[in-house]
Amino acid sequence: MEKNSDLGLHFCPRLPILRGTSWGIGAKDGMTLNTRGWKPEIALPDVRELSALQLAYLGDTLHDLYARSLLISHRAPVGVMHRQAVRMVSAGAQAAMLEAIEEELTPEEADAARRGRNAQAKHAAPKHQDPADYQKATGLEALWGWLYVKGQEDRLDALMRLAFEKTEALWGSQN
Repeated sequence: MEKNSDLGLHFCPRLPILRGTSWGIGAKDGMTLNTRGWKPEIALPDVRELSALQLAYLGDTLHDLYARSLLISHRAPVGVMHRQAVRMVSAGAQAAMLEAIEEELTPEEADAARRGRNAQAKHAAPKHQDPADYQKATGLEALWGWLYVKGQEDRLDALMRLAFEKTEALWGSQN
């Protein structure tokens, strides 16, 4: 295993997946990842007018953007970042993230996540995903979308950061 001292990451030459060092979410060189500035100048509908699946649709993109922003901050090769991103945005990782932050949610936030978890998609969970994990992941994505549409970027940032921090052992390890 080689260590790239500039990045503080460990690479296995045969398996180029990020390994070893903590991701240090928001701590690397004073850099912080946040959702401030993500919102384009588009008038969004009132959050009550959107279904849980519409919120999850938006939240899926927010989750992916946060994960990719975290990865790009480490300046790894694109192929390595892609493989790591797949792990970070999987239904299993997202389900674990929701479970990790559930106690921190306000009743209103918990309700948004519950609505997403209970939403009935017109399609089944992918064959390689546990249906229960897929439902929880949809709940997490609905929560992200709900916070975004409500304009609660600071809360969105805090919960995303907490979710990624608390589950780093899951998605940050080589399985």
